[in-house]
Formats: sequence, structure tokens, C-alpha cells
Amino acid sequence: MNITQKQKGILFMILSALSFASMQVVVRMSREIPTMEQICVRNLFILIVSFFIIRKKRGSYYGPKKYQPYLFGRSFFGFLGLITLFYASSHAAQGDVTVLNKLSPIFVTLLAAVFMKEKLSPIQIPALALSVIGAFIVFRPSFQSDPFPLVVALLSAITSGVAYTFLGYFKGKVDGITVIMHFSTFSVFGSLPFVISNFVMPDPRQFMLLMLISLFGSLGQVFITYAYRFAPASEISIYNYSGILFSIVLGAAILGEPVKSTSILGGALVAIASIMVYIYGNSKKQTGK
Repeated sequence: MNITQKQKGILFMILSALSFASMQVVVRMSREIPTMEQICVRNLFILIVSFFIIRKKRGSYYGPKKYQPYLFGRSFFGFLGLITLFYASSHAAQGDVTVLNKLSPIFVTLLAAVFMKEKLSPIQIPALALSVIGAFIVFRPSFQSDPFPLVVALLSAITSGVAYTFLGYFKGKVDGITVIMHFSTFSVFGSLPFVISNFVMPDPRQFMLLMLISLFGSLGQVFITYAYRFAPASEISIYNYSGILFSIVLGAAILGEPVKSTSILGGALVAIASIMVYIYGNSKKQTGK
């Protein structure tokens, strides 16, 4: 059976969600390490790997000059998305932060429609709304946190949405590994001053956790970069919500977090929304409309 470009995009988006969910589990297990140090090590790992891949391919390390404003835009907003997410997670209730951060696919869909002229199908808006409702049910947010961290959490969704929209723009223009190299370099140098001023020498256990953060974070970054190259952002961004389901399962299996009925109901709504978009897309393709 031949796999279409859109199916590849969906698969890569789901693999990215799984990788990032795995990374978050490891992050929770390594709270002794400062956030900026985790970000720096994670991006240093993929920077080195990207360097050798590009060197072997004899490709461009940082992309054509004419695309530099867009590459810096993707790197800047992606890095800002990481910082704001970690800050909000450290200063507000996790349910509140997660719900607000999971609004990023909505911003991707809307930004792709406005700036990249991608058409919204009739099913996408209700499916996105259903996904947001599912996220609310899963995490049962109280919204009793301080206002500022919640604003920062919303900012993380917006900045991530902008960064992911850039990924769709680079399709056919800049090689995916070059985009990753650019972002990882920006993130390493952006976080390095904070690491130097607040460095914590990891013990063997913490070092292994940092390596796992690097591995899962790198895989997530690679998968999501190529996902947006295989299919329009407005069609596949919703599959980012699968990360909610992965977080529930991994949290229960590894961290011993209880699985509640609200989690199952909310996760089911997210799955139904994703299936709705997939079935509608296939039916439109078959009818040629």
C-alpha cells in the first residue's frame, strides 16, 4: 500500500507528539537540573548530529541568505516558545498551563490560513473546538493560578504556533535538517549565558536523564519539522493533540499517575476530532472535491 504525503505528515506528527511526551516525563524526573541547562543540552545534542548529517550531504548549514529572516523567525519564536512553556510550568498549575499551551494547533491553523493561504475545510473548526474541549476535560483546569504565568502560557501557544507555521513555509525552499540546525544553534547560544551563570554539574543519573531529554527532544523536533513538510499545516496540526493521550499513558506507566475517567473521556474527544479530520480529508480526496 502506497503512503500518501499527508499520511506521512500525520504519522510524523504523531511520532513527534510521542517523542515530546516522553521527553516531558524525563524532564519531570530531572527537576534538579535548571531548565535552561536542559534546553541547552537538548539542543546541543541535535546541533552536533545535524552538523555531521549536513556535512555528509554537503548541504547548507544555515540556509540561503534570502530565507534568513524566516529562519531567524522560526528559531526565535521556537526558542521563545520553549522558554515561556517552561516558565509557565514552574509558576502555575500544570492543568492550566497544559490547556493553554495545547491551543497552539489552533494558532497554526489560523496563521496558515491567513499567511500561507491554506483553505480551511468545513470540518476543521469544529474538530479543533472538540479537541480544546477534550483538553479541558482531561486536565480539569481550575484557572486559580496567578494571572501572569497564565498569560505566559498563552504566549507559549502563540509563539509555538508561529514557529510551526514557518515550518510549513520552508517546504520546498529549505532542507529540513538545515532548519533544525538553525534552530538548535540559536537555542544553544540563546540559553548558554544562563547555563554559565547557573550551571549544575549532573551526577551519573542526572547525566543519563539529560541524554534522554536530548534524544526524545531531538526526535520530536525532527519529526515535527518533517511533518509540516509532508502536508499543509492546517490539515495535520490537530494531530499534535495526540500528545495528550501519550502523556496520560506514560504518566500512568512510568510516573504512577492515576488514570481518571475524565482523562479517558477527554482523550476520546481528542481522538474523535482527529479521526473526523482524517476521514473527511480522505472522502474529499476520493470525490475529487
